[in-house]
Amino acid sequence: MTQQQLEALLRDLTVRLAEALQAEPFDLRVGHQVGGDLVAAHIASAEGLGRTIEVIHLRLLRDLGLSGEDMQDRLARLLATVATGYARALRNRTLDEQESIRRAGMVARYQAERALRESEARFRHQATHDPLTDLPNRTLFTERLTAAISRPARPDARLGVCFVDLDRFKEVNDTRGHQVGDLLLVSVAERLRHAVADHLVARLGGDEFVILVEETTCTDDVLKVADAALAAIATPSLVGGHEITVSASIGIVEGPVAGTSPGDVMRAADITLHWAKTSGRGRWSVFDPERNEREVRRYALSAAMPAALERGEFYLDYQPLASLADGRVRGVEALVRWRHPELGTLRPDSFIGLAEETGLIVRLGEWVLAEACRQAREWSRLSPAAPFVSVNLAVRQVRGAGLVDEIAGLLEQTGLPPDRLQLEITESAMMSATGEPVRALRVLADLGVRIAIDDFGTGYSNLAYLRNLPVHELKVDGSFVAGLRAPASEPASRTDERIVATLVSLAHALDLTVTAEGVETAGQAERLRAIGCDAGQGWHFGEPAPPSRITEHLRQLPVTAA
Repeated sequence: MTQQQLEALLRDLTVRLAEALQAEPFDLRVGHQVGGDLVAAHIASAEGLGRTIEVIHLRLLRDLGLSGEDMQDRLARLLATVATGYARALRNRTLDEQESIRRAGMVARYQAERALRESEARFRHQATHDPLTDLPNRTLFTERLTAAISRPARPDARLGVCFVDLDRFKEVNDTRGHQVGDLLLVSVAERLRHAVADHLVARLGGDEFVILVEETTCTDDVLKVADAALAAIATPSLVGGHEITVSASIGIVEGPVAGTSPGDVMRAADITLHWAKTSGRGRWSVFDPERNEREVRRYALSAAMPAALERGEFYLDYQPLASLADGRVRGVEALVRWRHPELGTLRPDSFIGLAEETGLIVRLGEWVLAEACRQAREWSRLSPAAPFVSVNLAVRQVRGAGLVDEIAGLLEQTGLPPDRLQLEITESAMMSATGEPVRALRVLADLGVRIAIDDFGTGYSNLAYLRNLPVHELKVDGSFVAGLRAPASEPASRTDERIVATLVSLAHALDLTVTAEGVETAGQAERLRAIGCDAGQGWHFGEPAPPSRITEHLRQLPVTAA
């Protein structure tokens, strides 16, 4: 209050007290009201009240021209009620203020708690949702998957997961830019959200999405979801002014909840997604435990191969290449084996493919060449009519820059005559050889090394092309020879015989010798001999055996050079 307002208030209160002092009947309630008004005017200190009462007591009666004991008694009683009203009003105001403070505190607490809940919800959403697509992210998906596995609705509960990955999404980013790529991801997310609205759809990152299908009854339940997802993704969409069509691959896992874990489910889904990708994209694949077990074994073998090579677990067996004219051994083919400490003896078809995939085929091939040349040299010392040794070369070896130097060095180191070494190259590898690989083979042929085409007849069978390659021998694939086991009267057998006869005739026209693979019976050998085939290889002439058995065989039988 301003000074003027305060003075006006005090004058008004004084007038009211003066009127009450002289009123008939005498009413003390005015004193209570004046005391309350003093508190309402914030004259709330004890000093202020005492000074006010003192001034009124000293001056009011005198200023009014009143005297007498009756008036003095009235004034005393009136001032007492002022003090009482003042005290009562002050107490009530304190209580009101406390209640107001309490209510304000409750309101502030409610507002703070509500803001905190809203903030927590906002942070929770940000922590569990993808900022680009607003789909649940990996964290929320993992929580839901974990809950479905750890707290199933019933003991025999099942669930499914579809691991979705866009095909060739990188090409969109590279050609259209990352902004268009992001818009495409948003479009795909929205389509998935609507196509499988009854299931949790999450974005794991990049172009990877995942769908959780709970309470399945069988794999078909998840297949329907996967088909809907593929159809939704394949729908053309207008993104950033570009009409873009993409496909996706999906890895599917479905099975009982019991006995599994979120990590197991996601690993299986990831593996199966890879199967779908390698199968041609734009499709789904379902997890197969047996296939996975095979691939796990393959991976274990692949990982163990380098150390196995260092430990000397690989060895060579040799299989005779026999002349069909007189049955004598012309050569032997070196066949690598792996003496695995846990799995026993492994044949080449168990690990050669792995060695080619990992690149270890070069080191393994080098070892096979070196060991075969060393062994062939021992046989050459044993007999001047020792057979040549035939070694398979992998595609990577043929294309390697150091092939000529490697073989020339081995021949010099072991002292093996070049014509005692034959290199076998598959038909597909030979037909694709151009440039430096062909020149390398020519140099080796000029050194005297024999060059043979293995599995002939399964690829191009381009005999005209062979005129320009340094080839000495064709090895006819065993699939044609197998037909010769049937009686010659059967049409299929006669067809195979004519095919082999044609190959032999054309090969001889190019001055090439011919060896038939897979000869298992005397009847096959006789028909091949009648056709004019030069040599045979197969169990009829001898199974793959250790070098000691070949040595013994050479000592017992006359051998001639090839």
